[in-house]
Amino acid sequence: MQPALFDTKNGEAHETLSFIKLNGKQQRVSPVFFTYWKFAAERHAVFTRRLQGVSPSTTDPIIQHFKFTNAFRVLDRTSQYLVRNVIQKGDQSVNELFFRILLFKLFNKIDTWELLLQHLGEVRLDSFRFERFDRVFTDALSKGKRIYSAAYIMPSGGPNGESRKHRAHLRLLEQMLENDVPYKLAGLKTMREGFSLLRSFPMIGDFLAYQFITDINYSSITNFSEMEFVVAGPGALDGLKKCFPDMIPGEAASLIQFVCEEQERFQADYGIEPVQIFGRPLQLIDCQNLFCETDKYARVAHPQIKGYSGRTRIKQAYRTAGSLPEPVFPDKWKVNI
Repeated sequence: MQPALFDTKNGEAHETLSFIKLNGKQQRVSPVFFTYWKFAAERHAVFTRRLQGVSPSTTDPIIQHFKFTNAFRVLDRTSQYLVRNVIQKGDQSVNELFFRILLFKLFNKIDTWELLLQHLGEVRLDSFRFERFDRVFTDALSKGKRIYSAAYIMPSGGPNGESRKHRAHLRLLEQMLENDVPYKLAGLKTMREGFSLLRSFPMIGDFLAYQFITDINYSSITNFSEMEFVVAGPGALDGLKKCFPDMIPGEAASLIQFVCEEQERFQADYGIEPVQIFGRPLQLIDCQNLFCETDKYARVAHPQIKGYSGRTRIKQAYRTAGSLPEPVFPDKWKVNI
């Protein structure tokens, strides 16, 4: 399969960007950084074309064949469901919002949320009983159903924890509520503080704490800037390494921040129209995700350029999901569609 977003002729034309300077250090720039921006633009264009009913949504053979997340995290199917059906529906009090968001994100699977609705009618903190929820999940597992998303691996409770992973996560949610985490979060000023609070609980590492605080921040519980703080996941580290061959993991957050803050300049340098969603530019969480997706794309487009993990295949194939509903956004963003 030949890459469509990067070709030798265009790549050579843009190789004037050989280095970037950050914190006094020169970082070499590989051709994958051009692909990063071309991929961001094309992947967002795919979303826009699908929303408008344009077919085919892309002629890029790699994007046609393999599954990639959207350029903007909030536009991914699970995030859209979270905003529309979990956050914006139901009691808007701090405790109830936190309960719904964390319960949804611990499993991160739309089918699991709808399973709860099917059995319980409404998911509410004031009717939460460990045994009721455990019964629903245990019954589903006994019938061979999957209750966790494959998007990322949720840790178990360990050898001294509950006998089943879902029970450990229900206990974790109980523990966070008993420790008044919702109201503590509501009183914090920065995303980094919110991240640190979540990170202090068992089974929540850096990656999950960052994902969870981002999702909580889609609600009215907090009002953090998405440009304040970023954590690079394993896939993003691979993508960064492919773009900047001399980087070390400790430089990841600074590189993402720099790339995101300078996005208009980089896009202009590469002759790419600004990648925006109704006037809102890419945020740190989006740029972090795009490095992860670029890592995957580059396995086919630039197989000779290696990251940290050495992965060479893209596992998930693209499947047509039909037409897209009109997107929804956190109310605080004041996005005009």
